[in-house]
Amino acid sequence: MPRYGTYETPRADLGQALMETRLIPVGGFIGITMLPVFPTRKKAAAFSAITRESILRRRNVKRAAKSAYNRDSYEGDDISYSCQEYGHEQPLDDSERALYASDFDAELVAVMVAEGVLTREQEIRIAAALFNTTTWTGDALYTDYSADPWDSADADIIGQVKAMKEKVRQNVGMEPDSLLVSKVQFDNATTINSDILDRLKYTQTATKRALEENLAAILGIGRVVVGNGVYNSAAEGQDMTAADIWSDDYAMVAVTAKTNQLAEPCLGRTMLWTADSPENVTVEEYREPQSRSGIYRVRQQTDEKVFDPYFAHLAKIDATGS
Repeated sequence: MPRYGTYETPRADLGQALMETRLIPVGGFIGITMLPVFPTRKKAAAFSAITRESILRRRNVKRAAKSAYNRDSYEGDDISYSCQEYGHEQPLDDSERALYASDFDAELVAVMVAEGVLTREQEIRIAAALFNTTTWTGDALYTDYSADPWDSADADIIGQVKAMKEKVRQNVGMEPDSLLVSKVQFDNATTINSDILDRLKYTQTATKRALEENLAAILGIGRVVVGNGVYNSAAEGQDMTAADIWSDDYAMVAVTAKTNQLAEPCLGRTMLWTADSPENVTVEEYREPQSRSGIYRVRQQTDEKVFDPYFAHLAKIDATGS
């Protein structure tokens, strides 16, 4: 049925085909890996997140015979979110549909192009939120290792990541599970760093996934998340200038969400208002008679939200512009 009584029609079939066709994240997008999607029935609301102080505070657990057990409550910080709608459309002219019919599924290609636009912008928003030296500032949250950059063969990458992990453990009492780096710095770590290369020679690294898993094992962390997305940074009408979405100046270790429990202590989540957009990429179609085209729309209602920066540690691992 058309949404809100208008003329756009949900296309769950195209959404499913899109998921089946795209076996890997579009463009290497990993933002929602770090801030996992959390479906919510409210567009905007506030909820209580258990504070790290409350988690770590000592309690008196000693009990005397015939007496009551000691008790107290935990404290929560109110965290508010407000989902914003984002979307993009791709028209498909009837003549184009007929022209391409024998070569490929024109509908699916139109949706894939639109999805790339939508999810690339989401990735850019998350990258700006996480590699952010305004949010992560002070010794507890940020370390500058640019004097020992990762593009140097003798950089102490293992020692740096170990120190970053320890900062998070001291801050929240939990070990971070993820290391986030750009593709450039992942390659530096696995192709030029002497210490890591010496350890990798005893492993099998036939695939990128195996290499990521081996590096995670060397660094003593659950997973390495590699930001591989690019965008065109040139102004409209100018020749394309490719730029990385994830800066090679920074790396982050973080405690990320692993369950669908909102109370789970973690770095943050992508709040998704499911009453209006059931999926992170919701696909719709409507007819535009004046252009003899089908219009394929992808959209989302989200708020990519950092809950508590203390569940991560940001490090500068290269001199800006080098």
